[in-house]
Amino acid sequence: SQESTEKSEETAGPIAGSSPRPGTDKQGDEMPSKKKLCFKAAKEHDIPEDLYKVLENKVMERVSDLYYVNMSVVEMTCLDDADREGIVSQSVSSHSDLIPGVYEGGLKIWECTFDLIDFFSEAEIHFTNKSVLDLGCGAGLLGIVALKGKAGKVHFQDYNSTVIDEITLPNAVANCVDEGSRMGSGGDGKTHEPPSKRPKKAKCSPEALTKCRFFSGEWSEVSQLLLSSNKPFAKYDIILTSETIYNPDYYGALHNTLAKLLDKNGRVYLASKAHYFGVGGGIHLFEKFVEERKVFRTRIVKIIDKGLQRYIMEMAFKDSS
Repeated sequence: SQESTEKSEETAGPIAGSSPRPGTDKQGDEMPSKKKLCFKAAKEHDIPEDLYKVLENKVMERVSDLYYVNMSVVEMTCLDDADREGIVSQSVSSHSDLIPGVYEGGLKIWECTFDLIDFFSEAEIHFTNKSVLDLGCGAGLLGIVALKGKAGKVHFQDYNSTVIDEITLPNAVANCVDEGSRMGSGGDGKTHEPPSKRPKKAKCSPEALTKCRFFSGEWSEVSQLLLSSNKPFAKYDIILTSETIYNPDYYGALHNTLAKLLDKNGRVYLASKAHYFGVGGGIHLFEKFVEERKVFRTRIVKIIDKGLQRYIMEMAFKDSS
């Protein structure tokens, strides 16, 4: 069947055990009702003073020159008090990577993330001194690449607080601790062991983490928190987002968030599959949605033709330079 083909194509991604994006499993066959969607309050997550505590009980893996926590281990350890939202148990019991308004897929790393990372190199996207937002960050690999590229500040946002605490923050810490000499170098081609749980403090690169802020909550709520905060806030030069347009019900909130948070001459880089079966979203539907609102201009900058087509779109304000 088409669904079975879609599943097999998507699980052949760069990370073993990755699951299809929400909407490709049987649990997502029905379009979620707008009435079911709720607004999860925004919260900023502090970076713990003891960075090594963040990596306790985490098993680190590596792809390219990026460290990331093993998701299966996180799922096992989160079945206790670490998952206050209960998203892990609900995801496991329902065999679903999408529970609208409850869990939005942040426990997985999706293949379009790597499409976007490859594009940064191919297109020579420069992050130096730029203000960057990784929107719907999940593992946070896009923001971490920007951090390694010497971005001036990197903010991470995911719908679920459990994802930020148990995945995003540990990943950011793992890529900074014991990696200070390589931060921003783009890798040296050598094989490195994952950071130990208690590396020597001298090896830590806390200055990189001082550029980071971490947020959970629904997009419009996070936007409001940022714009109304007492902390100084400058709009983002670059917003990165991957596989966040699977559900058309969320298009309005996403569009408004981009419009509020992007600098007048900023750029959005969005990665997506052509279509998300079951949930109904996809790149062409979102492109049409954006064009009808006449706020942004869009441009498809890359098409990946392996299996189900995947796209990278660049967005900028219509009146930007």
